[in-house]
Amino acid sequence: MKNSEILTCLQCGTCHASCPAGRYTSLNVRKIVRDSVRKDISYEPELWMCATCYNCQERCPRGIKVTDAILTLRSEAVKKGEILPAHRKVCKFLIETGHSIPIDGKHRLLRKRLGLGNPEAAHKKALKEVRTLLASTKFDEMIIA
Repeated sequence: MKNSEILTCLQCGTCHASCPAGRYTSLNVRKIVRDSVRKDISYEPELWMCATCYNCQERCPRGIKVTDAILTLRSEAVKKGEILPAHRKVCKFLIETGHSIPIDGKHRLLRKRLGLGNPEAAHKKALKEVRTLLASTKFDEMIIA
């Protein structure tokens, strides 16, 4: 990663200690920051475990934009074709339907009670716009590749 701000990291561990995802997964934010300076980490599954809660970024004593750096690293990984299968599935569903997750029966019923209707049927024009936007950024090509 080409981010000179990351080079100012003290490796104090505040980011790791602040990370709720790190409590339940193998995510170690401090290690990601350290390793991103030394080597290509685009293949590391931990890169995708960040919940982007910004706790690390808000608490960093150096003011390093840690979460923003992780998002940049993810973008670089996707450009190289590195993305976890579960994330690729979500992205493909977004391209196909305009939604990141399927709407199940419980939520369809709730939407009906609220008068919101069926989003798949109601937003064909919006789906076309979403697909155009995704194609303009070549997102669809990166995901389907």
